Amino acid sequence: MSTLSRRGFLAGSAAVTAARASLAASPTGSARGPVQPTWESLRAHYRYPDWFRDAKLGLWAHWGPQSVPEQGDWYGRLLYMQGHSDYQHHLRSYGHPTEFGMKDIQNLWKAERWNPQALVERYKRVGAKYFMALACHHDNLDCYDSRYHAWNSLRVGPKRDVIGIWERAVRRAGLKFGVSNHAAHSWHWYQTAYAYDPEGDRAGQRYDAFRLTKADGRGTWWEGLDPQQLYTGRHMVAPDGIRTIAAMNAWHEAHDGQWIETAPPADPQFAATWLLRQADLMAKYKPDLCYMDDTGLPFGAIGLEAAADYYNRAIQWHGAPDVVLTGKKLEPHQLGGIVEDVERGFSDRLRAEPWQTDTCIGDWFYNVARLNDRSYKSAEAVIQRLADVVSKNGNLLLSIPLAGHGALDPEEEKILDAMERWTTINGEAIFASRPWRVYGEGPTQVAAGMMNEEKAKPFTAEDVRFTTRGGALYALFLRPPTGTARIAALASGASAAAVERVTLLGGGTVPHRQTPRGLELDLTGRAPAGFVPAVRIEGRGLA
Repeated sequence: MSTLSRRGFLAGSAAVTAARASLAASPTGSARGPVQPTWESLRAHYRYPDWFRDAKLGLWAHWGPQSVPEQGDWYGRLLYMQGHSDYQHHLRSYGHPTEFGMKDIQNLWKAERWNPQALVERYKRVGAKYFMALACHHDNLDCYDSRYHAWNSLRVGPKRDVIGIWERAVRRAGLKFGVSNHAAHSWHWYQTAYAYDPEGDRAGQRYDAFRLTKADGRGTWWEGLDPQQLYTGRHMVAPDGIRTIAAMNAWHEAHDGQWIETAPPADPQFAATWLLRQADLMAKYKPDLCYMDDTGLPFGAIGLEAAADYYNRAIQWHGAPDVVLTGKKLEPHQLGGIVEDVERGFSDRLRAEPWQTDTCIGDWFYNVARLNDRSYKSAEAVIQRLADVVSKNGNLLLSIPLAGHGALDPEEEKILDAMERWTTINGEAIFASRPWRVYGEGPTQVAAGMMNEEKAKPFTAEDVRFTTRGGALYALFLRPPTGTARIAALASGASAAAVERVTLLGGGTVPHRQTPRGLELDLTGRAPAGFVPAVRIEGRGLA
């Protein structure tokens, strides 16, 4: 565990004071309005937007400079950890991290094959009702025209306003637009860049973050930029004298950790600048959604300042806070103030509040190994997940990784094609639907919580999920049944429902009968080729 509390969000009073003062004095300013930076005020003024409840499916381009090496997640941290496969890849491909570090990888991000309008239209055909773009990851590069952070995509890498270009494409397509902000973790995530090889020919030589200053950029591509602003400063630097890889890894685990939710000690300006960057991002692009990669909100009171600022801006834009702000692992007093997000996980119940799960068909950042070994999630697995989440009052935010050049690979194209075919036939069971009185039935139980996808058991033909829309009940079979399918929740005598008509979406009317064991459907030879067949059930007492 870290020496800092990972759940003690409340930033120190100095950080809060500095953040408030910096935002008030900035050209962006703090948005005025009725929402105050407290959970009580957020709950009092917020209502879950109907458009979000109707949307059900969003797609995400979790795309940035860490997509360039095509090695998957957290490359900017792991390239500085001797013995890790990303460190080995870095040595082979780019050189030693004392000389070529993450700042240089960022400048290799050129987005040369990126066609945002075509991609967004593609996502719209799949059924996505909103699109999420990555605005800043832990690697601390702002992928937009950032007023308060010089390390941004107009000066480094693509030399373009990536978020602004995404935003225009999304608005033209008629979708809702979202941005994700992961930058609150940069300060501890990057501390490996200040370390060194504990073993080998370069043992003890500090990596680039430790030694570089703004003056060192004279005559280089990064002239005028300060590497310390990118790498965030020496907050928890490994001491000299560590002599084994195992000992270095243990040091990092004990000190800079994996997931610290507090502001950096003795550096109130980091959190203050984070707030400025967040407010600037909201003001410039007016996103409909903002994804925070944090437990609750970043930096406690400072995150509340950001939330109030966002909601008050939304009131100016729309007359109401008709937007979505997400956080993870919400506590009871936080529910209703923002939307809970469950990263790579499940809910085991029908939730009263709308929520979202976010996941990816592969690694968050593009990993070419997923293409080479065909290890992406299948379209069937994605649609199973969509049906499960929607039946429990949630939305699915699905990332389709883009390589650094900005284009989809052939396997991703096939997955999107299969999803499009499914939603074209079955979309009425998903979009603009609402949960039924129970989410479903079947033998497969999912484990609640985050980061537990690998524990999931395969669904069966007896696993059914329910939704409602326009007075009809929809049943989605997570695996295609063969022969007679049975829905126990609609057994005669067990329900007040009287089923009058059953229609297989894409397949016509289905013979049926209600028995004490359930509603029995004859699907022999009727299910269209594919996966997750859905039926529309009409009658009395279904609502």
